[in-house]
Amino acid sequence: MDRVVDLDEAAAVLAGRTVGWRSAGLAVSQVTWRDAEALWPQPLETDRARVHDPDSVGLGISGPGEAELSVVLFRGGWADVNFVASLDDAGSLPVSDIASASDFEARLNQWVARVFGFCGGA
Repeated sequence: MDRVVDLDEAAAVLAGRTVGWRSAGLAVSQVTWRDAEALWPQPLETDRARVHDPDSVGLGISGPGEAELSVVLFRGGWADVNFVASLDDAGSLPVSDIASASDFEARLNQWVARVFGFCGGA
């Protein structure tokens, strides 16, 4: 898989946003990593030091009214984004062509605003 997005930079984006999300009342899970070198099924790790060749980084956010957002970014420049904004508003968002950690951050702000009504963070 091509290395389009630096996942360590993307994880720094997530860490930078977490304080603002939490202060806004959202619950944020630990960041998880998947190692491309791990045997199948590849476990998710919360300790970056245990991951030698990261191919994804992700986290989950939940808020009022059972709203949830799950984001997994892959180093190839795409993401799996699933959400529940309300009982009548849930699904997956198609995401591709992410070019950098800053591009990921801009999209992340849009996803958080879509689900929780604001982008929060720093």
